[in-house]
Order: sequence, then structure tokens, then C-alpha cells
Amino acid sequence: MLIPKNYANQMRTRILVKVVESFYKDRFETADEIPIEMRPKDYDSSRCCIYKDRAILKYRLMAAMGIAPHEEVSEVTTLREYGKEALKRQNHAKSCLSVIDIACSACVKSQYMVTDACRGCFARPCVMNCPKQAISFVNGKSHIDPDLCVSCGKCMEVCPYHAIVKLPVPCEEACPVGAIKKDEHGVEHIDEETCISCGKCLQSCPFGAIVERSQLVDVLNLIHNSDKKVVAMLAPAIVGQFPFELNQVVGALKKAGFADVVEVAAGADITSTNESAEFIERMEEGANFMTTSCCPAYFRAAQVHIPELKPFVSHTKTPMYYTAEMLKKEQPDCISVFVGPCLAKRTEAEYDPNVDYVLTFEEIGAMFVGAGIEIGDCEPMEFAKVSSAQARKYPLSGGVAAAVGNLVEGKVDFRPERIDGLSKENIKLLKRYATKGCENNMIEVMCCEGGCIAGPGCISLAKKATRQVEAYVDKGQNQKDMK
Repeated sequence: MLIPKNYANQMRTRILVKVVESFYKDRFETADEIPIEMRPKDYDSSRCCIYKDRAILKYRLMAAMGIAPHEEVSEVTTLREYGKEALKRQNHAKSCLSVIDIACSACVKSQYMVTDACRGCFARPCVMNCPKQAISFVNGKSHIDPDLCVSCGKCMEVCPYHAIVKLPVPCEEACPVGAIKKDEHGVEHIDEETCISCGKCLQSCPFGAIVERSQLVDVLNLIHNSDKKVVAMLAPAIVGQFPFELNQVVGALKKAGFADVVEVAAGADITSTNESAEFIERMEEGANFMTTSCCPAYFRAAQVHIPELKPFVSHTKTPMYYTAEMLKKEQPDCISVFVGPCLAKRTEAEYDPNVDYVLTFEEIGAMFVGAGIEIGDCEPMEFAKVSSAQARKYPLSGGVAAAVGNLVEGKVDFRPERIDGLSKENIKLLKRYATKGCENNMIEVMCCEGGCIAGPGCISLAKKATRQVEAYVDKGQNQKDMK
């Protein structure tokens, strides 16, 4: 799923920056002025009026402060009060995605429609290929009966003029597991029990109506008010997210107040070792195949939506898990903050006692801007532990399988396959593999197309980030070979 740059996503970043600025300015004393600053009286409204724009901005600012809009107790509670409440929090609230009901456009139900491009051709392939006889000719043009249509899309496929189009509901279309649906008023709601926290709905909503509860204020508060060291665990997908050398990004994190920065790729090396050993063991026991378990959105999808696949999912933990485990052994009193591209990591962290908080690259970028930190002016700093080139390729689609393959080469038959992005179609494919078997014996599954570098918390476009990661790995490998 390609997510181009758009105003809704840019606004999300601006809101995070405003929250950081307000924190540093006066600890949210004047936070109620933010919606007015962002939408002054002479500003052309994005919706029906400037006041609705401001109301929606308030809800989005609440989410950036770590408060879910759908759980709001009172509409008269001010942003200043919510900010003060966030600063008093002892533990961050449960991670969740939610819909701002007044921002939701209540899109019409997904359907196929005949456009004016229809020529009323003699061949009429749309009629001939419709399995439900839902298409008839009215006034010389095709007409689709919505009560008979089953949205199979065959009419659109066969129309020689491309006169039939699909009108999707973007968030529902993007969700691979059907966790977001309309209520009786047409407003979307997310089922927390079935949601896999992939963030695809958040990325795809053209109205910015879907928000994710942030932990940014919690981390800022701890950095400036806790006696404990706050340590950032930096995911390898960070490469290419900022137009600076990685060592300068590490320096910027130190300047932002993190006591230390560790590389999650070090945990990826442990994942590779453990997963390759598990793969060999399973193959020797006669298993048909094994899937990776690094992607938390996929892992939850397998647990909740593809239960027949659960026996084939690796038991090996993620790089975040092993990195946090090592960190807590070395610094048991520190506060660990995973910094990465993924929203689902927040859900994973709720079950990991060694991971205290999770921030995205977007949130870290907002922290730099809001705090006035220029990455290019920061002193470059090295990671304490050096990771392998294979580990640093984990954020790219195929990277996990390649690392495992490198370790099992010559020991067992290795036939990898990539599921590059979770979609409704790939969910069906995985179900088929679980019940009918698979020709390949190692299945790498990444929820985001292209890998972690396309996660909802990323800043850079996926293709650009991919090139940067590959260049970074090659550079490190060349330096190692020279030594």
C-alpha cells in the first residue's frame, strides 16, 4: 500500500511539534491557544467552519498528549487540563487507535460505479461477466444494482473503456483484518479486540480522523523530571529517516536528554541466531514450514485472525525484546524507550516488562523540532556495540529471512518466501498455507509493504529509505573488510 505525502499526515507531525513546544514553553499552561494559533480567524477552514477545525485539532492534540479522544469524559475539559493530567501520569495508558467521530466523513459504503466514460458498447462485457446479473442497460449505458452487486470487481476488470470504478472507504480498504467498521450513523469505529495496531487505517484516512495515543509527553516528562536514566533503543530502520549521518542522529538524541542510545540491531543478531536454530530444529522434526515472528502486527494477526497458522509461527522473540533484555541486565534501573517505525510495537511493549515506552521516528523528529535541536549541529556519537550487516538489513523486506538463511546455509534445506505486506489477499494466502501446506519452508511476513522502513511512524518515503539502508550496510561492510 503506497502512502504518498499528504496534508493529513503533515498535520499529524505539526501537532506533535506543537505539543513538544508547549511542553518546553510552559508545561501546557497556554495549550488552549494552540488550536487558535493553527486556525486563526482569517484562515480558510478545511471543513464547514473554523470552529469545527479547532474542535478537531483539540482532539488530535489530546491524542498527542496520550489521551484517547473516544474516551473523553467531558467536552469542557481544556487542553491545559489534559496536559497537566498527562504530566501527572505515573504509567502510560494502554496503546490504541481511535476515530475522532466529528472528523470522520462517514464515507459512503464501498461500491462500484459506472462513470460517464461508459460508451454503451455492443460487446457489453460488464453484463456478460457479472455473476449476479447486477448490471443492466438504462438509457444506453450500464447501470449497477447495488442490492444485487457483491463487489467482486469483474465488471471493472473487463470494461474496455475503464468506465467502471471502485469507490472505496479508504480506512476499511486498508485494514487487512476488517477491524474498522461503520456504526448506524456511518461513522467508523475500531474494534480493539480485533485490531492488530498496524496503523494502515491511520495512514490512509484522507480526513485525519484516526489518531494513535502517543507516549511522547510521558517520555519528555521522564527525561526532565526523573532521577532515572532514560535510554533510547534505536531501531535499524532509522537509517534514511533524517537527511544526516546516523551518528549525528544519535548525538541529537543525547542532546534531547537521553542518557544513552543503544542499537536494536544488536538484538536482531540474537533473533537471527535463535530463529535459525529453531528453524533447523523444526525442519528436522518434519515441519512443513515456519514463519518469522519479528513483526508484531503480523504476530497478533496470526494469533487473532489466523489461528490455524499459530503452530507454524516462530517462538523466537523480536530484536526489541532481546535489546531491552540486555539493556535491563546492564542498567536495571534505567527507563527503556524503543524508538522505531511501528505503532504495533506499543502493543508488544505492553507484554514486555523490559520495554517501558515506545516512540516513533515521527515523534522523535517532532521532539527535535519542538526542542530547537538541529541534527546537523550535533556532535556525532558512535554506538557502544557493533552489529552485523545482516542485522542492519532487518527493516527491509526479505532481511530477516536472509539473516536466517545465512546462518542455516549448508545445514538444512532452506526455501524462503516473502509476504511483503499484510493485505486481505495475503491473509487468505497464509490461511491456505496453514491448511494445505506450502512449497517453501521459511515464510517471512512483514505487515508493511517494503518492510519496517514503510511503517506508519516513518518520516522518509520507503523507496528512499531502502536505498539509504542498503548504502549504510554496504559502507559498514566495506569498512569492516578494510580492517
